Amino acid sequence: MTFVGMDHGTTGISFGIIHNEDIENVEVFKIDREDSKAGKVSAIGELSKRIDLESISLLAMTYGMGDGISSILPLKKVKNKGILSINGAGKVTGGGTSVYNEIEKSDIPTVIIPGLHKNSPSLDKRFNAAYSHQASSEKVSISYNAYISTKWENMVVADISSNSVNILIEDGKIRGAIDACLGAMGIVHGPIDLEMIRYIDERKVTANQAFSHAGAVKIAEVNGKVAFIKDKILEKYRSKDPKGVLAIETLAMTVAMEIYSLVGISNKKIDGICLTGSVGSMKDPLDFEKLLNKFLKNRFNTKILPSSSGAVGSAQIALDIYNGKKDILGIDVRV
Repeated sequence: MTFVGMDHGTTGISFGIIHNEDIENVEVFKIDREDSKAGKVSAIGELSKRIDLESISLLAMTYGMGDGISSILPLKKVKNKGILSINGAGKVTGGGTSVYNEIEKSDIPTVIIPGLHKNSPSLDKRFNAAYSHQASSEKVSISYNAYISTKWENMVVADISSNSVNILIEDGKIRGAIDACLGAMGIVHGPIDLEMIRYIDERKVTANQAFSHAGAVKIAEVNGKVAFIKDKILEKYRSKDPKGVLAIETLAMTVAMEIYSLVGISNKKIDGICLTGSVGSMKDPLDFEKLLNKFLKNRFNTKILPSSSGAVGSAQIALDIYNGKKDILGIDVRV
């Protein structure tokens, strides 16, 4: 038996493969979004190189905001790919859509994981009242991997990469999260502030363009494809370029602010902070955990997960659903 997870990330689509229920050794591979869109790479083809497709007992996948559904559902019962719209959701390449379509046309048993939004009944009603959207669907998978890895019932999961999203877990359930356009900066995306609102009103940029240039990228003043932005900023940071250093330190400060805000409103004592994402898990050339603790003052236990945690968590969700689990961090399973 084989279980597969898919993480629809900003720079690529990652897959996690669990062989024979061995959750300690998950095989991971990644497909570039541009290559997928252009037809250079087939997700099904890449999977078939690694496993017999007929051996897949269940595949759990994430796609986009996941705001069109509020439960984990079979693929065949999901309309419009489980999203309300692709507008205003950051950079759109179409690579994830190509992968979704491939899997939809296959005979692989598949479930879709929802995002966290105002219609998610598992979340604190005050989060849903305050925010229409809190986190895209791969954040659920990341949180599940954090939960399985740490066994912490109460924690903040900090996913820092192209965007930064922090998720609050209490008593083993996701209670709320702060979306990328609201709080902490990521490498590319960030909160839309007053200056950006003015630019939008003056029609200098669209809201999505503002959101997609509000992260560390605006401070470091670098341009280029999303996949290469992080390396450009880190090169400036490594060479002690003032703008590069300021960009990374500002990003870390805003992440710390967001973590503190969730810890502050939590009803439970936090067991720890789980860091992940391409930046959150980084040790070289940037030790992000060390930098973050300049602001957190080492007040919390920390656990670092690899940047593949979304794909791994999706595969772990597939395994546990196959084995009969009806609740994933407070989210209903309806299969």
